[in-house]
Amino acid sequence: MNALVYVAAGAGPHPAVILLHGFPGNERNLDLAQDMRRAGWDVLYFNYRGSWGTPGTFSFSHGIEDVAAAIAYLRQPANAKRLRLDPSRIVLVGHSMGGFMAVHGTASDPAIKGMAMISGADLAGELAQLQSHGSKEDAIKAMGTSLADEGMAPLSGCTPNGLAQEVSDHASAWRFGAKAAAIKDRPVLVMTSDDGLAPVDDAFASALRQAGDTRVTTLHLATDHAYSDQRTELSHALLQWLETVK
Repeated sequence: MNALVYVAAGAGPHPAVILLHGFPGNERNLDLAQDMRRAGWDVLYFNYRGSWGTPGTFSFSHGIEDVAAAIAYLRQPANAKRLRLDPSRIVLVGHSMGGFMAVHGTASDPAIKGMAMISGADLAGELAQLQSHGSKEDAIKAMGTSLADEGMAPLSGCTPNGLAQEVSDHASAWRFGAKAAAIKDRPVLVMTSDDGLAPVDDAFASALRQAGDTRVTTLHLATDHAYSDQRTELSHALLQWLETVK
């Protein structure tokens, strides 16, 4: 996969963040990567299979697998030594669809120290909401239209309706709420904006607390999906939270 690692100054070993981009990945949040590096964190940013020139076919399932591969890469002793990082201190940070990836990556790997989601996209939850207004077929079509509107040019080997059908095929397993029990023992940061995703993300934060997670932090910023005019505030909140995980 195409990837960059921002290595913090000093001998380390440094804690590490895997920074997960959204759909299709126009906003890469590399300003956050630089800020985290200055704060003493190594940051791995990568493009999922079939996105932005990384070979292969893009799908949500492949993205989940790619997150696991990125975690495994950082844990390889030779890579950890070369990058001056501590493989036992890895945190996932995801924006939009990257939040979806962070939830699944954290839930499936008990050794991940914590996760932060920035306007996380609960794809299965969104499909269920669409289906509540009509048939399953109509919901898949509507989600496909929404995905197409986001822009598919940077993605390879997939179609909007095919991706929506994939979400439908994994509807029950992929909902954020289904992952709360697997994450409840770790710190979680849930950041939301005025992009319409806040109710779903707030519900996930509530599900985590109900499952027994006492380390859930929430923050709402009155801005757009890219946090365009709140980048400094976004970075400050993320760095402040990371200090509690370190």
